[in-house]
Order: sequence, then C-alpha cells, then structure tokens
Amino acid sequence: MCPLLLESVGNLPVPHTPPRSSANGVPMSFKSPWMLLGLLVLAAAVGIWLLAERRRMRYAVRYTNVDVLATVVSGRSWLRFVPAALVVLGLGSLLVGLARPQVERQLLKEHATVILVVDTSRSMQAEDVAPTRLGAAQEALRTFLERAPEGLRVGLIVFAGEAQVATPPTQDHALVGTAVDEIDQFLVFGGTAIGDALQAAVDLGKQVTGDAGEGPVTLGRPQSSVRFLAQASTCSSEKSPVSILFLSDGAQTRGALQPLDGAALAKQACFPVYTIALGTPEGMIDRGPFGGVQGQDTGQLIPVPPDPETLQAIAQTTGGQFSEARTADALDRAYQSLGSRLGREPGQSEITWLFVAVAGGLLLLAAAFSAAVAPRLP
Repeated sequence: MCPLLLESVGNLPVPHTPPRSSANGVPMSFKSPWMLLGLLVLAAAVGIWLLAERRRMRYAVRYTNVDVLATVVSGRSWLRFVPAALVVLGLGSLLVGLARPQVERQLLKEHATVILVVDTSRSMQAEDVAPTRLGAAQEALRTFLERAPEGLRVGLIVFAGEAQVATPPTQDHALVGTAVDEIDQFLVFGGTAIGDALQAAVDLGKQVTGDAGEGPVTLGRPQSSVRFLAQASTCSSEKSPVSILFLSDGAQTRGALQPLDGAALAKQACFPVYTIALGTPEGMIDRGPFGGVQGQDTGQLIPVPPDPETLQAIAQTTGGQFSEARTADALDRAYQSLGSRLGREPGQSEITWLFVAVAGGLLLLAAAFSAAVAPRLP
C-alpha cells in the first residue's frame, strides 16, 4: 500500500483571544474571569473551617469506655469529611462554570460549503483500485458525507467530456448521497475536461457567496485575462466559506479550459481546491470505446494512469492540498480526514454547561453520601 500523501487541511487564521490557561493540555479562556475570585473566598472558608476543627480537637473528650471509642472512631472518623469535601469540589466547579470557560475548537464556518467534483469518465472503470476506481470513489464520498458536520452545505459536480451539476449545494446530505448512489447515470464517455469542471465548481461556489447571478452554471472559453489572474488576484484575510474537493484519475483530454486556467479562476474566487489523484500507473481498460468499434470488445488494453502532477499544481495554485490514493483504503482515509476538516475554522466554544453539570453531580453525591453514612457515625 502506498502511503497517503495527505497533509493537514485548513490553513486558516486563528482569531485573537484573551490569555489562556491550560487544563489537561486543552487551551482554555474565560469570558468572566473575575468570577474566579470566588475560588479565593471558597479557599478562605475551607481554611476557617479547618482551623475551627483543630481548635475543637484540643478539648478533651470524655467517654466511659475508651476501648469502644477507639474501635469505632479509628475506622470511620474520616468519613465525616467526605460530604464536606464533595460540597467544596462542587462549589469550586460551579464557580469555574460561572466564569464562562471556553476552549478552542474547530467550528463550522458561516455559509460553509464544499463542492465535490468527481471524474466519471470511462477510465474510472479501471479495476486497479477495488472494486473499480468509480466504485471506490462512491464509497469514499459516502464516508465524507458521514463525517461532514450537519450544517455543512455540500454540492456535487460530475464530469467527463463535460461537467454536470448533480446536486446544488445543500444541507440535505441524504440527497447528495442519493446522487452519489446514482452517479452511473452521469457517465459520459467523452474524455476528461478538468478545466471545465473547475470552472463549473467555481461558478457554483459563486452562487453560494452571492458573487454570481442566479441561473444555471454555464461553461465558455476563457477570457484573455484568465492566464494572469493568479498573479493579479489577492484574497482577503477572511477566507472564503467555499472549498472544492476534486477527484480525478487521468490527464485532461478534452474541454475548452485548461486545468491551470480553471485553477486560476478558483484562485481569483479564493476557493481552495483539494485534489486527489486516484489510481495506479498499472491501471488498464479495454480499448473498445476509445479506438475500436463502439460496443465491441477488442481484447486490447490501454493504460489509464493518473496525472498527479497536474492535480498537485492545481492544489498549489489555489492554496489547497494534494493527495494521492492508489488503494480504496487510502482514498477512504483521505475523504474521511477532509470530511471532518473542510468547512471548519478555529473558534471559541463555551463549556459552562460541563462545569455546572459536574457541580450538580458532586452536590447530589455529597447529599446522598451524607444521608447514607452520617446517621451511622458516632
């Protein structure tokens, strides 16, 4: 198995946050840190209580049978401190909760959208990736939809000699899953138009961000300015909510737009493209529909290797990531990782509820322990 060349995804700026403390290695900050002063009051109260206990123990204890006292007290004297300790811990947890703690997490971007672009040309029927390249891609797409957050909008574009929108961006992942199951209906034995597929994805993404008018996605020849858009475009510090996940297994053989021109359009729109090259150099398919009589099995095999160089260049141009998948397992891992990362950005998530829940549990435990044990103490 070839190792997956998948790097960490999500080069997003980390927002400015107040100074943090660390709990178990997890960065934490507080919206109301002044509430933590209550811990000092609680500590002072505990100190006063312990001092009072020590003063009380100075007084002599009179008991008629010292042997019985020693037998009873030696085994159970510490139990009377357990409810008090639980109450102190519960109050401490409640005070921390009132300080409104928050931790750094990967949160869903506003209007986050991932556009899946899948090659459905005939070379995807090659069996070097089990069961076929297309079958492995379908399974990986299902994995992506399972790992994607519920609020993430997902669109699907399939392409061969031309690009088609299978589903527009939607939060209904089941609908996209249905399109993935029926992806065979979109098969077009007309080559591989990578550049046109990128343009279709960019146009669809612009409809999400409001940079394009309503209407169907259309393809056309590039304007003369396309070739220098990569140099002229600058993206704002606030990253676009749209990402493109592009899967193909071959080199461009058809289309009005060249792959890097399509990448320039994505760069201009600030849409990072995450590319996956599927297949092995040993991939083969029957020559029939390519050079023989249509529908006739010639028995001649032609190689259909992937084109990782072009896909890597697309990812580098747009600020995305490139990975190479030569097995179904590697492809599944790639989509699984991207499904849990794309459309997210670092942010602060409040966890007050956790500390309040812990405080409530400790106080209830203290009450239950006191009721069960205290009556039996001398």
